[in-house]
Amino acid sequence: MSTPTTHVVRPAGAGHETLYVLLLCLMILAVAGSVVAWRHESQAVSNVNSHQLDARRDLSASEQGIYADLRVTLDEIHLLRQEQQTLPTPEVLADEGFAPFARDASSVSRGGHAWQLLEARAYFGQSQAPTVAGSFLMRLSAGDDAPDIWLNPGKTLAAPTDLSDAALESAGWQQIVAQFDAGVTRQHRH
Repeated sequence: MSTPTTHVVRPAGAGHETLYVLLLCLMILAVAGSVVAWRHESQAVSNVNSHQLDARRDLSASEQGIYADLRVTLDEIHLLRQEQQTLPTPEVLADEGFAPFARDASSVSRGGHAWQLLEARAYFGQSQAPTVAGSFLMRLSAGDDAPDIWLNPGKTLAAPTDLSDAALESAGWQQIVAQFDAGVTRQHRH
């Protein structure tokens, strides 16, 4: 019988394997960084004019709720206008239960606005609690899908007689505009 022979096999060394793994990680990071830099979008935040208010930044919670209700109810107003060939009165809208015209707990907590139809082309909601929410004016034109909504935070306020932009601005009304940009959701308030 022959004597057993033992062969000692040394490991190949971890230096080369570590180097290859590090090079692969650096390559992945370089590719990911270039993709991020290539797909970067600049954030252009548009500003509103001095006579305008941003619906999401400049309104109180109550005013935002009334503004949203007016925009939602607009579809129903258009349908009722087609059926009746005229704008429905605030009383008709309240009887149908459409916010903010209906007198419910929500409308009372948001300022208890008293609504009236002006010149068969605008709805005026006078706030009974101006510290909670200002008074609203929603102008409608024939075939216009987007309402023109204005806010006046004044305490003693009468229904406007002239519904032109210049007259409303001079009387202290501010137009509410909705901006849909990424800046609103990505603001860092510290």
